[in-house]
Amino acid sequence: MAILQSVRSLIIKTNVLWISFGATLLLTLLFPLAAAYWDLTFMDDFASPAKVWELLEQMSRQQKIVHLWITATLDVAYPFAYGSLLAGAALRCFRKYGIYLALPAFFTALVDLIEGVVQVMALTETADLLGLKAYITPLKFGMFTIAVTIAFAGWIKWLFLKLKTQH
Repeated sequence: MAILQSVRSLIIKTNVLWISFGATLLLTLLFPLAAAYWDLTFMDDFASPAKVWELLEQMSRQQKIVHLWITATLDVAYPFAYGSLLAGAALRCFRKYGIYLALPAFFTALVDLIEGVVQVMALTETADLLGLKAYITPLKFGMFTIAVTIAFAGWIKWLFLKLKTQH
């Protein structure tokens, strides 16, 4: 419980939220830049195992290596960045129920990391767990949508209260 309290008190700090925002923004921009530079389509975009297998068959060896590196670096940092931003916003803006409202952000980050492991295993031909993407990817995107909605609601609440106290 002490670890959770430490994480909570860290990710609600203003400077940590700004760092998380900056990291999320930077990583969000790096994905399409990397995709364009190496002519890649990321496996993350597809839930269908058949589509992912088709994509893998179309990739050159170089593209698979690049995808592997991006998945093992940017796509590991990304869930930590957006996860801390969205969970931090929920915790900070909804003090009473923030711990519950932060769960979708934490869960999304965890599922995103699991999806990355599945993709690394496919890219390295270590194991074929791509069937899991049919469940993991829609779950990730669904939970992400919920987490973003909660964060935006929190920011709107914060802005409303800020404007209200100025009048």
